[in-house]
Amino acid sequence: MTEEAKTSEPQADLAVTVVRPGEGEMIALGPTRMRILEDGSHTGHRLAIAESVLAPHTEGPPQHRHGRHDEGFYVLSGTVRFTVGDEDYVAATGTLVMVPPGTPHTFANLTDQPAVILSTFTPDLYVQYFRDLQEVLAGGRPLTPQANIDAMSRYATEPATGHASP
Repeated sequence: MTEEAKTSEPQADLAVTVVRPGEGEMIALGPTRMRILEDGSHTGHRLAIAESVLAPHTEGPPQHRHGRHDEGFYVLSGTVRFTVGDEDYVAATGTLVMVPPGTPHTFANLTDQPAVILSTFTPDLYVQYFRDLQEVLAGGRPLTPQANIDAMSRYATEPATGHASP
């Protein structure tokens, strides 16, 4: 049997995890509420999943690019505007947006209604970034653009210079 085949077989020592409504790690980042459903600790750090509620008229982060992970966004409810480089995409309920490493992007909820998105991070690298931002806010420090850039840099992420943020 090849080494590849061995690693793709089910592993008996891994347990199934279940996260029920209201469970999961809650992270508050200003008007955005995030619920970490999987932080990578049950997936061998291959995948993390979060549910985020974007309040009406919420701008997302400055346009940025990830160096080491894919990021997926599935719109569960509402409408989210994604800006990828110089292109805007309006993503209504049921839309999936996949952002590969190196692609400049940001998002915003410009509507009068909350929007809910399910995000994936492959691998799980970026979950700690959100924890770091929450720690800044919990410590009473302002979330300045530089504090955000400093946190991003710890997770192979940088501002997307040359692209306007919304």
